[in-house]
Amino acid sequence: MIKSMTAYADAEAIVQDLAWSCELRSVNHRYCDISVKLPERLRFAEMDLRRMIGDRVKRGKIECCFSFKKIANARPLAVNYDLVAVLLEAAADIEGRMLQSRPFSALEVLAFPGVQQENEWDKQQLLQTLLELLTKALEDLLAARAREGAQIKDLLLERGRKMTHLVNAAQGRMPEVMQGLRQKFMLRIAELAREPEADRLEQELLLWAQKLDVSEELDRLALHINEVAHSLGQSEPVGRRLDFLMQEMNREANTLGSKSADREMTQISIELKVLIEQMREQVQNIE
Repeated sequence: MIKSMTAYADAEAIVQDLAWSCELRSVNHRYCDISVKLPERLRFAEMDLRRMIGDRVKRGKIECCFSFKKIANARPLAVNYDLVAVLLEAAADIEGRMLQSRPFSALEVLAFPGVQQENEWDKQQLLQTLLELLTKALEDLLAARAREGAQIKDLLLERGRKMTHLVNAAQGRMPEVMQGLRQKFMLRIAELAREPEADRLEQELLLWAQKLDVSEELDRLALHINEVAHSLGQSEPVGRRLDFLMQEMNREANTLGSKSADREMTQISIELKVLIEQMREQVQNIE
């Protein structure tokens, strides 16, 4: 199955009075590049999350971001009242030593480090939550990559059919091109003062025909087009293989243009290169 490397997915869950969010972004990349962004308290889970992504995604730049926020009024606020008592006692002593003092609010007391007590997290349960959240986001991401990959596959197959039509047209025109070349060569010879040797003339015609013969290039182009169609039917990632095939087809099309003996063959070469470039741009986004 052809998969695109561009997609986005997210997932949310509520666990331990916290709202958790996981976002996945995927773009094209030559290799598999995974980036996991986590709050500091979740660093213990990074390797497990990275491993899960790597098992499902073989190519592309993947950005995975986890975040959480407290649910309002989820449970009564836990306050360290022993620390508050110490803080108030110290504040009263300091105020007694000041020429001028001002009262401070309860919110300022709550903002003091350690006054609000964080609930202890069960790391094993939390890891399981993160993995389940990532699993859901990954499923959505892979589904999006598959949908776009199917569209890319159709575009590549359509362009491959157009290339096959052009290659067949070029192969069908080759005898006419060779005949026109022979006639042109004979007219030039006729302009000479004396009649050339028949054997020498045939040798010269043979050399010119070999230089301008593009049968080999057209055959290789046809083989590459068939290989592209075959690769698009594979289940494993084929992006790099398709990229290589695009380079090979472009080289054959360039050679076809350089050997072109008439305007129609030149036009065919140009149209082939346009199609190959369009395919190459699409292939850059295939896993």
